[in-house]
Amino acid sequence: MRPIRLSFHPLLLVVFGLASGALALGAASIGGSSREAARASARAVSAGQAERKAQPSIPQGPMLESGAMARKPWRFPALYEVAALSESSFLASGSREGLASGASAGDVPGSSIVPAIANNQILAFYGKPDSRCMGILGEYSKEDLAQLLEGYERLYDEQNGPEGVVGAFYLIYGTVWPEGEIGYLKESVVKDYIDFAAKRGMLVFVDHQIGKYPVADAMRRLLPWLKYPNVHIALDPEWRTDAPMEVIGNVSAEEINAAEAAMSDYMNAEGIEGQKMLVIHQFQSRMITGRENVRADYDGVLLVHTADGFGPPALKRASYSYNSRAANMPIKGFKLFFKTTVEGAGYDDPLLLPAEVLSLEPRPSLIIYQ
Repeated sequence: MRPIRLSFHPLLLVVFGLASGALALGAASIGGSSREAARASARAVSAGQAERKAQPSIPQGPMLESGAMARKPWRFPALYEVAALSESSFLASGSREGLASGASAGDVPGSSIVPAIANNQILAFYGKPDSRCMGILGEYSKEDLAQLLEGYERLYDEQNGPEGVVGAFYLIYGTVWPEGEIGYLKESVVKDYIDFAAKRGMLVFVDHQIGKYPVADAMRRLLPWLKYPNVHIALDPEWRTDAPMEVIGNVSAEEINAAEAAMSDYMNAEGIEGQKMLVIHQFQSRMITGRENVRADYDGVLLVHTADGFGPPALKRASYSYNSRAANMPIKGFKLFFKTTVEGAGYDDPLLLPAEVLSLEPRPSLIIYQ
């Protein structure tokens, strides 16, 4: 993930293998005049496929009067399995639609107990809306992105068995600048994406690249966004540096734990019920020092350990395998990079197909496309 050196022009062409039932997912370079082709490909997905398979009911439960159960962190994998949840006496049957929308407990009974990531993959498009060289979010409008993302959701939904798929925008909010300074995306832009996503039943991740400042400073900027029901937050250790593009940064286990503690305390103080995700990226061992000491049991916080970095399939799988060995962070994510037209810039070649992504062990719960 090196945002200031990447520029994407993805076609996002969905190809269906009608005879064999195989799916292929391609990303190719196109000019600005081909934007309609990409939109057409997403429309073809909607028109050409059979109705999306019926989603399993995800059990939901009423809030206890004390609110204690709503704040209890639920962990992967067993407690998120439908059968296991159904055996819990306090849970009642319900649909996942409210969970996908990020609705509050007042809108959907029990939605603060069972988060959207339960029995679903989260599928996100990543980038900075005001920059064409920092990911797909800078290449397309919100409306076009939502349409394209829906096509990708259908591909994954066809492959992931009984699980559902929830779409998301993954916004680079704090961007590292030369000498480790931080530039921020306009808050009005972030709010615009949050509101748009909420109306469509989508999530939003607000990402901070840290720079030369303490992790605690980044958290202070991120925490207020948690007040929005469909918003989650992310930290990127690669950019915890005062020499971006030259030195890959790092955070310590103690800093991650402190960030989780601050997040949990903030949620308690502000009366934010339920579970919120904190995503941590890693593609080299040095990016998280003392990794075995990271905790994933803070009240209300779902830590998502995400494999970042571009390259060929063997390298991608090796990176994910390395992250998978950190069993103390059981919820995993995986990031993919569309092909770029910028000479010398990195990307995944070839891009893994949805079936290949879903074959990773453990299966990633968060899947990000930059």
